[in-house]
Amino acid sequence: MKILTGNDLPSGAVIWWAGDGWSRHVEDAADVGEAGEPILTREEGARRVNNAYIIEAVATPEGPRPAHIKDRIRALGPTVRPDLTLKPADPNAGSWVI
Repeated sequence: MKILTGNDLPSGAVIWWAGDGWSRHVEDAADVGEAGEPILTREEGARRVNNAYIIEAVATPEGPRPAHIKDRIRALGPTVRPDLTLKPADPNAGSWVI
Protein backbone atom coordinates (compact mmCIF):
# COMPACT_ATOMS: atom_id res chain seq x y z
CA MET A 1 0.00 0.00 0.00
CA LYS A 2 1.11 3.56 -0.66
CA ILE A 3 0.18 6.54 1.50
CA LEU A 4 0.97 10.25 1.38
CA THR A 5 2.54 12.32 4.11
CA GLY A 6 3.76 15.88 4.37
CA ASN A 7 3.62 18.91 6.61
CA ASP A 8 0.69 21.22 7.24
CA LEU A 9 1.64 24.69 5.98
CA PRO A 10 0.22 26.80 8.84
CA SER A 11 1.42 24.62 11.73
CA GLY A 12 4.21 22.43 10.33
CA ALA A 13 2.47 19.36 11.80
CA VAL A 14 2.93 15.98 10.13
CA ILE A 15 -0.21 15.15 8.16
CA TRP A 16 -1.50 12.14 6.20
CA TRP A 17 -3.75 12.01 3.12
CA ALA A 18 -7.10 10.54 4.19
CA GLY A 19 -8.72 10.34 0.77
CA ASP A 20 -10.83 13.48 1.04
CA GLY A 21 -8.38 15.75 2.83
CA TRP A 22 -5.50 15.68 5.31
CA SER A 23 -5.46 14.19 8.82
CA ARG A 24 -2.97 14.41 11.68
CA HIS A 25 -3.50 10.69 12.36
CA VAL A 26 -1.74 8.01 10.32
CA GLU A 27 -4.63 5.66 11.13
CA ASP A 28 -6.78 7.78 8.78
CA ALA A 29 -4.35 7.50 5.84
CA ALA A 30 -5.83 6.17 2.61
CA ASP A 31 -4.12 3.88 0.13
CA VAL A 32 -3.46 6.04 -2.95
CA GLY A 33 -2.00 3.29 -5.13
CA GLU A 34 -0.81 4.76 -8.43
CA ALA A 35 -2.81 8.00 -7.93
CA GLY A 36 -0.28 9.42 -5.46
CA GLU A 37 1.66 11.71 -7.81
CA PRO A 38 -1.42 13.55 -9.19
CA ILE A 39 -2.73 14.04 -5.64
CA LEU A 40 0.63 15.45 -4.51
CA THR A 41 0.78 17.81 -7.47
CA ARG A 42 -2.75 19.08 -6.80
CA GLU A 43 -2.34 19.45 -3.04
CA GLU A 44 1.05 21.17 -3.19
CA GLY A 45 -0.26 23.47 -5.94
CA ALA A 46 -3.22 24.42 -3.76
CA ARG A 47 -0.76 25.12 -0.91
CA ARG A 48 -2.45 22.75 1.52
CA VAL A 49 0.72 20.75 2.22
CA ASN A 50 4.47 21.22 2.15
CA ASN A 51 7.20 18.64 1.43
CA ALA A 52 4.66 15.92 0.64
CA TYR A 53 5.85 12.51 -0.52
CA ILE A 54 4.64 8.96 -1.07
CA ILE A 55 5.67 6.18 1.31
CA GLU A 56 5.19 2.44 1.48
CA ALA A 57 2.95 1.17 4.26
CA VAL A 58 1.46 -2.08 5.49
CA ALA A 59 -2.25 -2.45 6.24
CA THR A 60 -2.91 -3.49 9.85
CA PRO A 61 -6.14 -3.81 11.88
CA GLU A 62 -5.24 -0.47 13.53
CA GLY A 63 -4.73 1.25 10.16
CA PRO A 64 -1.74 1.79 7.90
CA ARG A 65 1.72 1.28 9.40
CA PRO A 66 4.58 3.03 7.57
CA ALA A 67 7.12 0.47 6.34
CA HIS A 68 10.22 2.58 7.05
CA ILE A 69 11.27 3.38 10.63
CA LYS A 70 11.77 7.08 9.80
CA ASP A 71 8.12 7.39 8.77
CA ARG A 72 6.91 5.36 11.77
CA ILE A 73 8.69 7.87 14.01
CA ARG A 74 7.06 10.76 12.08
CA ALA A 75 3.69 9.09 12.64
CA LEU A 76 4.22 9.06 16.41
CA GLY A 77 4.47 12.84 16.52
CA PRO A 78 6.89 15.09 18.41
CA THR A 79 9.53 13.16 20.28
CA VAL A 80 10.69 15.92 22.61
CA ARG A 81 8.86 16.43 25.89
CA PRO A 82 8.46 20.18 26.50
CA ASP A 83 8.65 19.65 30.27
CA LEU A 84 12.19 18.26 29.92
CA THR A 85 13.68 21.06 27.82
CA LEU A 86 16.14 23.51 29.30
CA LYS A 87 15.12 27.14 29.61
CA PRO A 88 17.55 29.41 27.72
CA ALA A 89 17.68 31.92 30.61
CA ASP A 90 18.33 29.22 33.22
CA PRO A 91 21.88 29.81 34.60
CA ASN A 92 22.03 26.11 35.56
CA ALA A 93 21.45 25.03 31.99
CA GLY A 94 25.15 24.94 31.29
CA SER A 95 25.04 27.24 28.27
CA TRP A 96 28.24 28.99 27.31
CA VAL A 97 28.51 32.33 25.62
CA ILE A 98 31.67 32.67 23.60
